Amino acid sequence: MAGVFDIDLETEDLSDTEDDVCDLTVTEPENVQTEEVELTSESVNRDSERVGPDCFELLTVLGKGAYGKVFQVRKVQGAQTGNIFAMKVLKKAKIVCNAKDTAHTRAEREILETVRHPFIVDLLYAFQTGGKLYLILECLSGGELFMQLEKEGIFMEDTACFYLGEITLALGHLHSNGIIYRDLKPENIMLNHQGHIKLTDFGLCKESIHDGTVTHTFCGTIEYMAPEILTRSGHNRAVDWWSLGALMYDMMTGSPPFTAENRKKTMDKILKCKINLPPYLTIDARDLIKKLLKKSAAQRLGSSKEDCADIQKHPFFRHINWDDLLNKTVEPPYKPQLQSDEDVSQFDTRFTRQTPGFTYVAPSVLESLKEGFSFEPRTRPVRRHNSSPRTPISPMKFSSAGPFKTSMDREPDIFPPPRHQQLQVMPHWKTEGPVSRSGLLQETRSRRDTGDEEKSFKQPACDSNP
Repeated sequence: MAGVFDIDLETEDLSDTEDDVCDLTVTEPENVQTEEVELTSESVNRDSERVGPDCFELLTVLGKGAYGKVFQVRKVQGAQTGNIFAMKVLKKAKIVCNAKDTAHTRAEREILETVRHPFIVDLLYAFQTGGKLYLILECLSGGELFMQLEKEGIFMEDTACFYLGEITLALGHLHSNGIIYRDLKPENIMLNHQGHIKLTDFGLCKESIHDGTVTHTFCGTIEYMAPEILTRSGHNRAVDWWSLGALMYDMMTGSPPFTAENRKKTMDKILKCKINLPPYLTIDARDLIKKLLKKSAAQRLGSSKEDCADIQKHPFFRHINWDDLLNKTVEPPYKPQLQSDEDVSQFDTRFTRQTPGFTYVAPSVLESLKEGFSFEPRTRPVRRHNSSPRTPISPMKFSSAGPFKTSMDREPDIFPPPRHQQLQVMPHWKTEGPVSRSGLLQETRSRRDTGDEEKSFKQPACDSNP
């Protein structure tokens, strides 16, 4: 699970068995010192209310990652008492060990604080204690879009068109604020209780990227990563439109367009292979995929100053009324069947059946992360367009064993191969029936490859045509 819930499954053993931790039942000690601030005038808490862990009742575990857990919680004190939220709890001790993880955490907090959009997750509060960071977000009870894809196998064109339209509006809003997303994939797209999408997980975003500005960070998820990121030739917001094309292909065929048995071969395919389009796709769908998956960023649809407007004009979206879509008056193709606000049926039962609780972390002074995480009540400012105040993502360590081999490849038990490798079948248009996504949740989700590459490597020739 990812996004709001930022869940990258570590191993099949999901129990809390750390040698140096012990479970607590509900909250941290009552006398713990916390810092809290209301985010904006639109926040659920319109009064200057002091909020800490004791203001929330833990209900259910929604997910677990390398740096903490996500809980479904109920607010039991102050404004909005009784409302259900998602509480993302991050362990400072693990985050501060790596500069890029610190940067990711600050990036997510800062962007969620200042960006408001119908298709981007809302952050309500951010506060911290001596050992943990807390993000209180809206609870997206519809679960991941990945889960819906797992159930359906592939989406029909009208279903894909709806989701892609909402995603396009969300990406366009980020771009208009000088932000590129860089990690678009089904695991980072959540559904609310009505079935509308919400983009989540903003740790890999880059701010202050406007016309003519490029960045060189090597980051994202390989199967959805644009060629210019792989070659480190400099990239801009056009990388998000490549990822949209890869996501569209995934939705309508059952897998991303370029996959292989390892990361190096996947990168090779992205850089030099043409896409294989199944014959059942409509002319408009085929045309949009081709234009989004142009290997040359300058030729890619959406790369002009018009950005998302060029994509909205494509015939594939000819039946969409964009104003109605933005106002959420278009009925989603799928509405989660939920019995109550506390219904967690759309989440992985390996998490939801666990007893909710925190793990103890010894008190420590972690000033490097404390500064700038909590914030004071204020009216939401206009989005900044000057240089980003955040530190760049730190370099990723590459092995000398191979130019594409990362430190992640050295831990096969923790980082298994990408999800497409579990299928072991040809694309479904070459088989008797559609590819099933069953079993995909048995493996670890695709890992984010983050950071700058330290060592140069020779790239294969790049075919500019998809």
